[in-house]
Amino acid sequence: MNTENKGTVANVRSAHMTEIANMGGFSIGERESRALMESYWGRVSEEQRVASLRLAWQDLWAKAALYLPKDDMKIIGEAFVFSSVAHGKQRRHTGEPYIIHTVSVAAILASMEIDRETIVAALLHDVLEDTPVTPQQLAEKFGEGVVTLVDGVTKLGKLQFKSVEEYQSENLRKMFVVMAKDIRVVLIKLADRLHNMRTISSHKREKQLSIARETLEIYAPLAHRLGIYQVKRELEDLSFRILDPEMFYDIKRRVRKKLPEREAIIKEAMDILEQRLKEDKIEASIKGRPKHFYSIYEKMRRKNLSLEQLYDLLALRVVVKTIGECYQVLGLVHTIWKPIPGLFDDYIANPKSNMYQSLHTTVVGPEGEPLEVQIRTKEMHLLAEYGIAAHWNYKEGGHKVDNLDKGLTWIRKALDAAPERGE
Repeated sequence: MNTENKGTVANVRSAHMTEIANMGGFSIGERESRALMESYWGRVSEEQRVASLRLAWQDLWAKAALYLPKDDMKIIGEAFVFSSVAHGKQRRHTGEPYIIHTVSVAAILASMEIDRETIVAALLHDVLEDTPVTPQQLAEKFGEGVVTLVDGVTKLGKLQFKSVEEYQSENLRKMFVVMAKDIRVVLIKLADRLHNMRTISSHKREKQLSIARETLEIYAPLAHRLGIYQVKRELEDLSFRILDPEMFYDIKRRVRKKLPEREAIIKEAMDILEQRLKEDKIEASIKGRPKHFYSIYEKMRRKNLSLEQLYDLLALRVVVKTIGECYQVLGLVHTIWKPIPGLFDDYIANPKSNMYQSLHTTVVGPEGEPLEVQIRTKEMHLLAEYGIAAHWNYKEGGHKVDNLDKGLTWIRKALDAAPERGE
């Protein structure tokens, strides 16, 4: 490139950066989106405008705006304002405006790139039960689809969970799906429970124990059966911390004590594998995979092992483009490190009942430490984290969710299948 062209490019870049700087560091599109978000915030009552709600609203908007068009974002904004008016002066146990809960539930679902109708229903999921709003008013403003979802969540909320002795948890999980004509109702309910668990400290100890027990017996296994491992892991750890704080914090302390040593081994393994993948011209994302505390506890208890004896405390996850590359990477891993006999699972050729797919192998890694390696494609990774949510995004062309019969078929199979161990 000659000097004149370099100067022209530099001037264009400089002008663009100046334009962004003059707009507060945002591009034109980002500035318009931010202004739209602020316009809805401005319609919320003064007493509701607390810092925590503002952060929750910004979080929801930022996540949803990444994949939803402007027209959908406008409807989400209207639902936010509608919910704020409907819930008015209602407060949570934390003392915050009630609407912070519905916004946070919607944000959890936006992380899964759920469709706009589900996010709107999440924002409004308590209005029929807790406010004077009628189904007719809701339908006029947001459509019958949203009313069906909100009504479904309301009905699920009225299920009484008394004890495992009185109600078998397996039957309750099946009842959830039977009652939910649309599986998105169950997703909203799981997100609702997740946010309630995140804010459980505002309840008295006895209530905390009751909610945590129910979560561990009903909601976490349901999330597992639907393949939504991201939600399942967090529900389990939050429940574990309430039900057995002594064991929870003991495992947490012991894991963190070994963290610097573990991180050094993981980094060495990542560097070695990255170099080999580069040599073989395979594009991949490699990350360390932390084990959540409840799964550590469960494995220790189930196999009668100490924390030091667990194989998969050191773990890598490799995400590639194609199935062929999954097996190619597996071959590379086995040439770099010696595989440990009996610790290989091919969930690509033999998927779990909830459609989970991945290759799992455990090898003798750096420093002679056992290292678990999971290998999967990007689509498999999204299915592993978000289950049915990712499934219909892939299979139904992104935002069409009017035909979920195929998805419900495998969900029913998953619910009827024998329990499987975690991912």
